[in-house]
Amino acid sequence: MDYLPLFHKLDKQKCLLIGGGSVATRKARLLLEANASLTVIAPALSEELSQLATAKEINHIKRVFAAHDTLGFSLVICATNDEKTNSQVSAEAQLNNIPVNVVDQPQLCSFIFPAIVDRSPMTIAISSGGAAPVLSRLVRAKLETLLPHTLGQLASLAAECRQTVKDHFSNIKQRRIFWETIFNGPIADLSYQGKHDEAKKKLLQTLDQTENSPTLGKVYLVGGGPGDPELLTLKALRLLQLADIIIYDRLVSGDVLNLARRDAERIYVGKQRSDHSVPQEDINALLIKLAKEGKRVVRLKGGDPFMFGRGGEEIETLVDENIDFEVVPGITAASGCASYSGIPLTHRDHAQSCMFVTGHLKDNTVNLDWDQLAKPNQTIVIYMGLVGLRQISEKLIERNLASNTPVALIQKGTTPDHRVIISDLLHIADKVDQLKPKPPTLIIIGSVVSLHHKLNWIN
Repeated sequence: MDYLPLFHKLDKQKCLLIGGGSVATRKARLLLEANASLTVIAPALSEELSQLATAKEINHIKRVFAAHDTLGFSLVICATNDEKTNSQVSAEAQLNNIPVNVVDQPQLCSFIFPAIVDRSPMTIAISSGGAAPVLSRLVRAKLETLLPHTLGQLASLAAECRQTVKDHFSNIKQRRIFWETIFNGPIADLSYQGKHDEAKKKLLQTLDQTENSPTLGKVYLVGGGPGDPELLTLKALRLLQLADIIIYDRLVSGDVLNLARRDAERIYVGKQRSDHSVPQEDINALLIKLAKEGKRVVRLKGGDPFMFGRGGEEIETLVDENIDFEVVPGITAASGCASYSGIPLTHRDHAQSCMFVTGHLKDNTVNLDWDQLAKPNQTIVIYMGLVGLRQISEKLIERNLASNTPVALIQKGTTPDHRVIISDLLHIADKVDQLKPKPPTLIIIGSVVSLHHKLNWIN
């Protein structure tokens, strides 16, 4: 993050604007909307700024910028076409620790202006850090269409009732849950419709009917998908924003985790081969403990929690302890990796069935139903098969699966590190030894792999 987003209170603060043209006029509007006390230094003013000066809404100093003009101001904006003036203003302001913005010259700025969605008192700021201001404006336009224009009325209602709600609840978490219910329900709809008094009345009635007692905890078993955050389900995203605690494993991508609520506690319980940082029994016990403390816990797993994710084991323990839970499926690695590699798992001309198995080593061997796997006209998808790949290939060839059967090994599918290694059953282990892919990986075996070069749309 190149810039930390902050909201600057400028009410009655002395601000300086250098320049009197159209760009300066736009900046003046923003500063006046924030109730700043504005001084403009410029030899000439635009018509709008002239009218503001005549009306005494701004203080106009009719000359060019001079040394020490920035002193005594809380914020400085420079909107001129003169490079020398721009550099002088920036240097002087920064020397005196005064926030300064030089329009369209981010290298001279100590702060930059975002694109703004104004639903006062709700304000949303969007910035590209000065890299792509047009893109910021496009994002702003998108948000303008998504957010009700009366969103500010709902924020004002919350402000009116905030202290009353705070006094009612002794627990911060209960208070937050109450507001989440209000903002996502019929009371919010009344506010959006402009029915402020009715919305306030119903809010206070709801508050009176809500007990000030500890809430019951709940565990959400959530599939985080194969890595690309855009493959996360809408329900998973909503729960990540509501969770008090997120317990996540090694296969959850950082981009997905970044979508979680910022102040949610995060606990890593990842496992990898020969390194179980937190044993499964301890994870189960942790889920029970946190839920009994009244926490809303998201157990976030890569892919789908019921596809080799041990999700069934975890919710069994929750059932035994009478703990409320919910399962949110995710796009499993097989579907995501295959789709992003141009490999259909089934195809009328290649495979009429698909088998999902785990290639995890136990006692240094892979124990699978090889006769069932070696049947023709089917696709085999192998999770956790990187280490046992040579054994897998040899066993399938022993069961008469053709040695030239196409094989794909997919590294970190759907992420920016997505990589596909193509070979056949006889040679795939040697090729993998040579190229040394990094886990997590997924292996697809079958005729459908031959479609990769034709259907691959990522590269």
